[in-house]
Amino acid sequence: MFMTDSTENWYVVKRPAGNCEIVSNLDAGTVEPEIIEKWGPFSSQGDAIARRIGLIRAGKCQPQ
Repeated sequence: MFMTDSTENWYVVKRPAGNCEIVSNLDAGTVEPEIIEKWGPFSSQGDAIARRIGLIRAGKCQPQ
């Protein structure tokens, strides 16, 4: 395993339509104004997916 300055973290973000997406901090270097809520950071994409499923079941996000 190697260490770099840019550690990849994963986030679950809620869009205005009510659906939630999983994004990486390395994917978008810009601030996205259409994010309503944000959960994270998560160390793996799998952890972020599991959280999104929990948020859908809790009624906080709509399935895509």
